[in-house]
Amino acid sequence: MKDLINAILRLLVKVALHGYFKKIIVEGKENIPKNRPVILVANHQNALIDPLLLATHTQLSPWFLTRAAVFTNPFVRKLLHLIRMLPVYRLRDGFSTIQQNQQTFDDTYEVLRKNGTVVIFAEGSHSRVRNLRPLSKGFTRMAFGLKEKYPELEPVILPVGLGFSAHMRSGSRVRITFGETIPVDMPSSQSGKLTKSVEKALKSLIVDVPDLDYEATIQRLIEHEVDLTSKKDVEVFLATGTVPNPVGAINGVGNKLMKIFNFPLYGLWLWKKSSVKDEVFSSTWKFLIGFTLAIPYYFFLLWLAMDTALGSWGLTFLLLAWITLWRNKNPQE
Repeated sequence: MKDLINAILRLLVKVALHGYFKKIIVEGKENIPKNRPVILVANHQNALIDPLLLATHTQLSPWFLTRAAVFTNPFVRKLLHLIRMLPVYRLRDGFSTIQQNQQTFDDTYEVLRKNGTVVIFAEGSHSRVRNLRPLSKGFTRMAFGLKEKYPELEPVILPVGLGFSAHMRSGSRVRITFGETIPVDMPSSQSGKLTKSVEKALKSLIVDVPDLDYEATIQRLIEHEVDLTSKKDVEVFLATGTVPNPVGAINGVGNKLMKIFNFPLYGLWLWKKSSVKDEVFSSTWKFLIGFTLAIPYYFFLLWLAMDTALGSWGLTFLLLAWITLWRNKNPQE
């Protein structure tokens, strides 16, 4: 029953993600292994949106390691476990809680023993900065711990790069790039070698803008209509000044119309916006509002169209809400 509920949720979320984003580009699907224990290591730029994209576009039904602070409520803990999330305790959660990570690692070993998949955002936190931050050692500990407990298994690391044209806006583009798998075939004493291999792989998959003159470089890329999700296009522009595949200038009228005809949803976001302390969660909240309330709103308009004196107005608003949502296309950042 849990697997069925999880599958239905993933299908609904996938449909909603394709409504929220203008385009989701998936590259390197041929690199996704089958019938192997997979530790999927990804960069982390967009809060809850990142795991939702990986859960719905990998065909691996992965489990996720998530900060333990969100598991404090018993009901929430059960709900998160239902959608395949496991808690990770950090020093900021209290030194005494660190020992509880052993249970989480034991749980991941059982997932991997059955040729399952566990996702780790190895940077340890999210950030909208378009480069790779230092990787934590959690995924190497998991890989070598699994080998120690089940020596017959042959786990692999699957590096995945996530890139966004505009982290906090709907109607933007996403690029998911799966790299070649990295076998865990060295002794645990060479964990540093594995970390460096994964770091090198991730850097080859994502846009990596140097820290020096970072803001000025991003502004140049946007002004010249360079695709901020494409590592190749960004590197070509920075090296030669040419734009291989310009994304084109975006007219903001369509986005404004979308907000008008979907105003109850947009209005709720405006109300919530002031309480979102971490701006990286902006896209997460916008998506969750749309995911939970868009269907009721559209059914309300349908009811107006079919069963009230405002029929023509209700039908007009319903059609324009759908059309403007479908046509919504946002500029980069």
